[in-house]
Amino acid sequence: MPKQIFINMHVKDLPKSKVFFEQIGYSFNPQFSDENAACLVISDTIYCMLLTTGHMERFIPKGKSIADATKTTETLLALSCDSKDAVNAIYDKAIASGATECRPAEDHGFMYARSFNDLDGHIWEVFWMDPSAVK
Repeated sequence: MPKQIFINMHVKDLPKSKVFFEQIGYSFNPQFSDENAACLVISDTIYCMLLTTGHMERFIPKGKSIADATKTTETLLALSCDSKDAVNAIYDKAIASGATECRPAEDHGFMYARSFNDLDGHIWEVFWMDPSAVK
């Protein structure tokens, strides 16, 4: 079985976040979704659990708090794409769905990236890298 990753992420408005990610082109696994959490399917091995405040607090150790992603950054989520056009398509859908630009596009020839802040301020970077540039 291939390794899988489940990212757990706090969202302020779960229904609104679900619509946002569906508009970008992702889906949700209903088996692991309810009114407190939604399992965002990014690929067959990558998932992001969108968790409401109360639900996320169940997993946080005492003495720690949930970061406000509009004010601080704990992680940058980078997802590879098959082409520059795919990068632009996801980015454009995100912006049209309420995301904001994080940084201007970066084109290094062998790598192309666009970054956006989702509705809660989490930073997502979508990028393409020329496979021949990877040794």
